[in-house]
Amino acid sequence: MAGHSKWANIKRQKARVDAKKGKTFTQLSRAIIVAARHGIPDPAGNFQLRTAIEKAKAAGIPNENIDRAIAKGAGTYQDDGVILEEIRYEGYGPGGVAISIEALTDNRNRTAAELRAAFSKNGGNLGETGCVSWMFEQKGVVSIEGEIEEDALLEASVEGGADTYKLIDDEDTKGAEVFTEVTNLENLSQTLKEKGFKVSDAELRWIPNHTIEVTEPEQARSLLKLIDTLESLDDVQSVTANFEMADELMSVAVA
Repeated sequence: MAGHSKWANIKRQKARVDAKKGKTFTQLSRAIIVAARHGIPDPAGNFQLRTAIEKAKAAGIPNENIDRAIAKGAGTYQDDGVILEEIRYEGYGPGGVAISIEALTDNRNRTAAELRAAFSKNGGNLGETGCVSWMFEQKGVVSIEGEIEEDALLEASVEGGADTYKLIDDEDTKGAEVFTEVTNLENLSQTLKEKGFKVSDAELRWIPNHTIEVTEPEQARSLLKLIDTLESLDDVQSVTANFEMADELMSVAVA
């Protein structure tokens, strides 16, 4: 499993403090705004919006906040004129690890300054547009939970038009991730649900074409601290990196 996925699993297992919860609310609300902006502001006909709303409700975001975010995305909410802009930033972490960041901001100068500071304080550097994007490919990813019968998953994946899948069998997490082309995400998610799988998430994700193995404890600590710092920024929606790391080293690095 790619290092970023392992890092995500560890973070899911860690207790969420109030500040982190607030950060999650900000991210999920902005995801709704983006989804409503890119499609119709009706979840019945907008899969991305429907998925974003489901995540928001699962996180406990009030319905009025969700409605406000949809209105902002649709351009029907009368507020202070704040315009959110989607920007992809790129850079390098310790050891040359490629890092791709998706942000949603109302001030690109502020966001760039915050990202640059985060990189420089943790052994990396913010790069120019395009410096690492060629190392990643965007895919649709459907996450499913629970014990998996692989033959049944293979059959459903083929029927749903998936490219490949990856079983997850960690100590505290069992399930699978199924990958497909961006345009086929809704179809694959629906197919897996109809086949009885418990779909926990369906999202677009940048997948690295190749990975760098991290073996040094200090590099691991710096890298994971950098990613955690980047993800803590309000404007950042997602962070993807192209590293792999042994579970034992991961445990030492986050201790």
